Order: sequence, then C-alpha cells, then structure tokens
Amino acid sequence: MIKYLSLFICVFIFVSCSPSEQELFDAGVENLESGNHSKAVEYFDRAIEKNPENTSAHNAKGVAYFNMEQYDEAIASFNASIAVDSASYKPFYNRGNAYLEKEEYVKALQDYNYASSLDPGVIDIYYNRGVTLLAMEEFEDAILDFEMTLQANPEHGQAFFYKGKAEMENNQPLEAIESLSRAVKIDTRNGAAFYLLGITQLSALAMKDEGCRNLQSALQLGFTEAKEWIEEFCGEE
Repeated sequence: MIKYLSLFICVFIFVSCSPSEQELFDAGVENLESGNHSKAVEYFDRAIEKNPENTSAHNAKGVAYFNMEQYDEAIASFNASIAVDSASYKPFYNRGNAYLEKEEYVKALQDYNYASSLDPGVIDIYYNRGVTLLAMEEFEDAILDFEMTLQANPEHGQAFFYKGKAEMENNQPLEAIESLSRAVKIDTRNGAAFYLLGITQLSALAMKDEGCRNLQSALQLGFTEAKEWIEEFCGEE
C-alpha cells in the first residue's frame, strides 16, 4: 500500500511540475541571451510541441540557428513564424538577415522591404538593407538607407563607413571623404575605413599627406592592403 502511494505521489508531482509553454519559451530566451544556442533550440522546440502556433518561439528558434550560422535552419524557422503570423516585421527582417549572410541579395532585399512596410520605424532595417543594396551595386539607394540610419543614430560608425564606400563607388569622392572621415573619428580601430579614406584622398584629390597618413594608420591596424599603396605613392620624392 505504501509503495503504491509513493508511486502515485511521484506521478502527481511530475505532472504538476511539467513546465508550461511560457516557462519553456522563457528558458529558451534565457539560454539564447547567454549564448547557449543549441540548448535554446531545445526549449523552443518543447514550447512549439505544446503550441505549434507559437510564432514567437518559431522566430526565436530561428535567431538561435542564425547565431549558430545554420542559416537554412534559421530560414525554415522564420518561415514557420511567418506562416502563423505575417503581421510582425521581426521574422521578415530576421529572414532577410539570413539571406544576406547567404549572399542571396534579392531575397534579402524583398524581406527588408516587406519588414519596412510593416514597421517603418525600425532603423536596423535601413542599415541592413543598405548593406544589401551596396552588395548589389545599387549605390544611390544604399546611400539613402545609410542616411536614414544616420538620421536616427549620428554615431553609427559602420553606417558612415558603408555610406563612404557607396559614395566612392558612385563617383562622389568629396562626399566619400567626408563620410569616411566621420567613420574613423567614431571608430579609430576601423582599418578598412582608414584604407578607403587614404586611397580616395590620393587617387581622387591628390591629397598626398593626408592620404599617406591614413594609409599608415590602416597598415598599423593590420590592413595589409595599404602597404602596396604606401610603397608606390608615399615614398620620398
């Protein structure tokens, strides 16, 4: 009799202590934020088992896969989130990021455009779309997106860097120099920005002193591409 009572109590405790859908989701988020992405996926899967229409769990699971650089699995999770609820910008934006990593730029652009239509106030969409447009050599549109980013965050060094790169490609050397100068002022460790600034100053405006100085900074920061320019253009006359 005592044995059966003990068994009954264990079963009762097990059932009553079974975590809820929300508890499983919260545990997944906690693991996601702490960098334990594979464990996060396990918790999100358990939450989804309880409720297959938990769009937040599908989306968060996709973020975990994205952080593990498993982009196809991430995209599948974002697709599942969208299938449940297509009114949130988040899975479209996140799926766009996964496509960007896979260099599937047209698909990334489509997702960023749709995400922006759902919530035009999310500045990260403009920045990432600008990066996508730059990769697609749509320089004028890329510049516009970086300008939108900088209106919201004037200290966004990477936005200045990519804006300068787009302006350089778009034959706007003066604007490029201004943008790249802002980039290196904000982030003094950005060797690529010093390099682009230096070669633009040298090649477009014959600004030898300034250009060579910036190329030297790029080289000191480990940007070895600057060495060839320094050897050719920055020697003693």
